[in-house]
Amino acid sequence: MNEPVFLRRYQQVEKNELLPRYRITSLVPVSFEKNSSMEELWDIHQMKMQDYRQLLVSIDTNGYTPHLSDHKSSLLDLKVAIIQKMLENCCFCERRCGVNRKENHKGYCRVGAVSGYASEFLHTGEEPELVPSHTIFFAGCVFSCIYCQNWDIATHPETGKIADPLELAKLIEKRHMQGSKNVNFVTPTPHPHTVLRIIRNLSVNIPVIWNSNMYHSREVADLLEGVVDVYLADLRYGNDECADKYSKVKNYMQVVTENLLRAYSDAEILLRHLVLPGHIDCCTRPAVKWVAERIPHVRFNLMFQYSPHYLAYKYPEMNRHLTKQEIETAAEIVLSAGLEDVLL
Repeated sequence: MNEPVFLRRYQQVEKNELLPRYRITSLVPVSFEKNSSMEELWDIHQMKMQDYRQLLVSIDTNGYTPHLSDHKSSLLDLKVAIIQKMLENCCFCERRCGVNRKENHKGYCRVGAVSGYASEFLHTGEEPELVPSHTIFFAGCVFSCIYCQNWDIATHPETGKIADPLELAKLIEKRHMQGSKNVNFVTPTPHPHTVLRIIRNLSVNIPVIWNSNMYHSREVADLLEGVVDVYLADLRYGNDECADKYSKVKNYMQVVTENLLRAYSDAEILLRHLVLPGHIDCCTRPAVKWVAERIPHVRFNLMFQYSPHYLAYKYPEMNRHLTKQEIETAAEIVLSAGLEDVLL
């Protein structure tokens, strides 16, 4: 295994040498009224994010931790207030269903006002530098992948436990005492309102992982800046046609690549690419090329674990495992792309 090159800040947070981003955001004082209009709240957010960026540079450069002030509300509180208002006209993902989830109306993801999670545990099967990772598997998804191995969780978000923010915050702190290196929110796109409230209740220095298909909206991307330390991001497809056919998602490349560029400018990225059978030239090759040209300083994980689950039997071209030749070709594409931090 290569020594991690591009997760240095994450490692410093893990060792308690630097503050996680959410702790820095909570140091930025903000005055706002919760009954203000969304436009007013966004204006305050935009202004205060400049303060956050300056404070982040100051703390990371000078290596000190400022004392907590006695302000009543912080930039993190403002983010929570905005995301709660967004529930009334949901645009958490770029499907932009616009349903009022506060009244428990449900859009494509089938998630209402209350989030559910299927499981949480200390995960030892993630990338080496992340384990043991406290993974929280949320229920529901904004994709409909025909080969989904977690289809029961993705298609039935009503199953599992209610994700109470305060209880989960306490559980995260307990898992941290048991040795977790991070908190890893899995399939969080339908649940940023819950994730932000969980994080606001934390009192420990722990890196925050957003483990995602990266199909969240521009508004959610704005709110995640200053909260997420590492994006455990998926770049599955290399074109819109394959994404639509196999995951029922539109405008995939524009949405996901814009979010990756945004994440690249603020946080660190551990990028996963799952090689799909028969998709070396249409997906793997263009995806790797884009990464090498646009976000080269990432930890890149080329994954060969594809297995035909769920509805893959209905698609003969997808109802098989990878061949040895496909694995070798995909590895050659990545290794010849010039990426500096590759996990095979």
